[in-house]
Parts: sequence; structure tokens; C-alpha cells
Amino acid sequence: MHPPALPAQRHLPAILAASVPLAGWAATTTVLARRLDAARRDPLTGLMTRDAFTARATRLIARRPVLVVLVDLDGFKALNDTRGHAAGDAVLAHTAHRLVAAVGPTGAAGRFGGDEFTTAHPCPRAEAAAVHLARLHDRLTEPVPFGPDLLPLGASLGGHLATPGTPLADALTAADAAMYAAKRAGGGWELSEHPARTYAAAPRRWRRHRPAAAA
Repeated sequence: MHPPALPAQRHLPAILAASVPLAGWAATTTVLARRLDAARRDPLTGLMTRDAFTARATRLIARRPVLVVLVDLDGFKALNDTRGHAAGDAVLAHTAHRLVAAVGPTGAAGRFGGDEFTTAHPCPRAEAAAVHLARLHDRLTEPVPFGPDLLPLGASLGGHLATPGTPLADALTAADAAMYAAKRAGGGWELSEHPARTYAAAPRRWRRHRPAAAA
């Protein structure tokens, strides 16, 4: 004859039965969170997608001065065509790693598509922004290891130091104008110094900083 069950033992089956749906919900929540994070990441580089970067950068600019940078790799199409897509993917992956290291945990790095990248990170003043752009350009143009070879890489960078409350679209427009100025000059970097709103009406109004200025 079995001894009578204790109160806790009598309720154990019901407790276990109730825990199964809870465990299922926890697992489902974890899967959904991972899928959501994956949707916010570029599958090749692991950088933020445009939407994810926009949300993160907008939050940053709301509180402090932020350096917004646009990057376009020079000669990437030719490299991709001559060395193959594997070489192109290696260049994109290394570029992403270098951008993440440059902005650190307080910033954001994203890929807008192709060989176009963007970053945003807190930056107190224009002098510090110019130093960051010069260093970032040097880092991004270091040759990329690919098997036994080193792949040459060029880059054009445009930056804009956005004041708190500046619409991100305006800051990106200013950085884009500066980046294309750098590209037309043969590469390097440019830092815009006019208010971001002026670029919508006059996209060519900026002060130039050539790579030699950093030296």
C-alpha cells in the first residue's frame, strides 16, 4: 500500500502541465527575437540594415553631436569583376569589421547596399571629426587579405557633424555631398561644415578637407 501523497505531490502533475506551454512560449519568443535581429542585419556583413541604422542613428542624434559618415569603395566593381565574387565578399566583410571597430559600442554601422556603407557615432567637435575621418580612411584603404594575396582597396568618405535634433535625412544628404566631392577629387575624405539643411537647396556648399590635411 502506497503512502498518501503530500499536497505538493498531488499538484505536481498540474504544475508540470502548465509549465509546458510556458516553456513553449519562451522558446518561441527567443526564436522570434533572433529572427527580428537577423532581419535588422545585412546577411553578408552583419551590419545594420538601412531601417535599423536609421532608428539607431536617430536616437543618437537626439541627444548629442554625432558624426554621420557615408563610405563608398573605389574600384570595387572592377575588383569584383576581375577577381570574382569571393574576393568582393572578402572586401565587404573586412570593410564591415573595420567600420564596427572604428565606431565602437556607442556608435552604429550599416550597409546601404552594394559597396555603400554608413556610420554614426558621438563626436564632440569638428576637429575630432576630421581626425576620425582621416584615420578611418587610412584604415579602410589598407589591403585586404585574400588567400595568399593582398587586395588593394580605395575609399571615398564624406562626413557631417550633426547637432542634436538634426534630421538624419539632412545629415545623410550633407555627408553624401561631401562623399561625392571626395570621389570626384580622386578619393580621400571630406567633412561638411555647413548646417545640414543648406544642402537640400545648395548641395555644393561645403568646406573641403583633403587627406593631406590630416598629416
